[in-house]
Amino acid sequence: MMNSRIAMFPGSFDPPTLGHMDIIKRSAMLYDKLYVVVADNISKKNLFTATERVEMLSAELVDYPTVEVVKYPGLMVEFASKNDVGVMIRGVRAMGDFTYEFELAMMNRQICPGLEILFMPTDAKYFLIRSSQIKELAAFGADISNMVPERVARLVGEKIGKKN
Repeated sequence: MMNSRIAMFPGSFDPPTLGHMDIIKRSAMLYDKLYVVVADNISKKNLFTATERVEMLSAELVDYPTVEVVKYPGLMVEFASKNDVGVMIRGVRAMGDFTYEFELAMMNRQICPGLEILFMPTDAKYFLIRSSQIKELAAFGADISNMVPERVARLVGEKIGKKN
């Protein structure tokens, strides 16, 4: 039996958004331990390395002692099994997210039957925020400060500036 007091919130977090931070902070209040698991998929083209994403998230979550930010290169259900995680939290914004996440949850439950999946709706003020759109907006010089933490906005600007 997996530990229902230990949860994980996996994602690419490229970059971490205010929507991500909202889900993380709300989840941290519900569980004794919360792993924020940064997917380290080398075949995916990311703006930031997995290490940079871990550093950004860790800096934002320094005041949350029950939250541990880690990177993981494998299947998230493997991470859950190895770390006695009983609950995987998935943020959803709209029905499209839910449909995708529901199918993924059913697959994950096949692989790891003891893992519960919790769908957490985003706060309405973060409903339209997507990491991919943030990168695109930043590339065009748009202000993204109301979509990501202040430090992340600065780092995105620096990274995009180097690419252009």
